[in-house]
Amino acid sequence: MLTTIPELVAQIKQSINFTSASDARKVIDQGDAVLIDVREPDEFAQRSAAGAINIPRGLIEMKMLQLYPDAQQAIFVHCATGARACFATEQLQRLGYSNVVAITCPLDGVCDACQP
Repeated sequence: MLTTIPELVAQIKQSINFTSASDARKVIDQGDAVLIDVREPDEFAQRSAAGAINIPRGLIEMKMLQLYPDAQQAIFVHCATGARACFATEQLQRLGYSNVVAITCPLDGVCDACQP
């Protein structure tokens, strides 16, 4: 029997940290965290949250190790619906990042919370 994406996301949520966009914004505003958008570049170009860095989910492992080699770096990950953010957060934890958190609200909520 195959596992559906919603079932897999529910399983992943049991092993990762997640938060609201507004709570993430509070930490990001302190200057100690990065906001990673794991959507595809064309999606990012259409609309993105202020201050977000686009690293597509398919490149997350390679790019993050190059750009953010500190395993304790505060990292908030988001996408359009929260599913890809959960997958990326789980993968970053596997790499050894200890302070990575998924934002699981829809993109509109992230954009609204991150308005300057």
